Amino acid sequence: MTSVPSPQNELVGALYRDHRGWLLAWLRRNVACPQRAEDLSQDTFVRLLGREQLKEPREPRAFLVAIAKGLLFDHFRRAALEQAYLTELMLIPEAEQPSVEEQQMILEDLKNIDRLLGKLSSKARAAFLYNRLDGLNHAQIAERLGVSVPRVRQYLAQGIRQCYIALYGEPT
Repeated sequence: MTSVPSPQNELVGALYRDHRGWLLAWLRRNVACPQRAEDLSQDTFVRLLGREQLKEPREPRAFLVAIAKGLLFDHFRRAALEQAYLTELMLIPEAEQPSVEEQQMILEDLKNIDRLLGKLSSKARAAFLYNRLDGLNHAQIAERLGVSVPRVRQYLAQGIRQCYIALYGEPT
């Protein structure tokens, strides 16, 4: 069975051939681990392949760097989350610590929650976390964020909607 390459796949292939080496060098300057730089380079092109529509960029390198920066930001955010989790885990007495398997499952859950909340605006994410983790009420959150109480309600609804989608899928 043969398949005809789509114009989009051909464009991604051309970007890969023409700019992968340059992007990899850029990533290596910004990431300490060469293997992580390689992974981020590949993820950049995989992200392009996943797009429904792709137009030829006027500035291919700037375009690729913008995508790679987003992936790099996600990587650093996940690493910070993992480090915060491990730091908190060290505070638990050894006899009460979860097993290695449970720790890994908890860490994956935290990463999924982070990815879910990453779809919210920074204020909506902060409002949701203030409410759910710190137990702040709507007025306290509004004061901290410098917004109205009705806006806080909207932010919380957005957070709850993301949780619903994670559990049950997109509402119909």
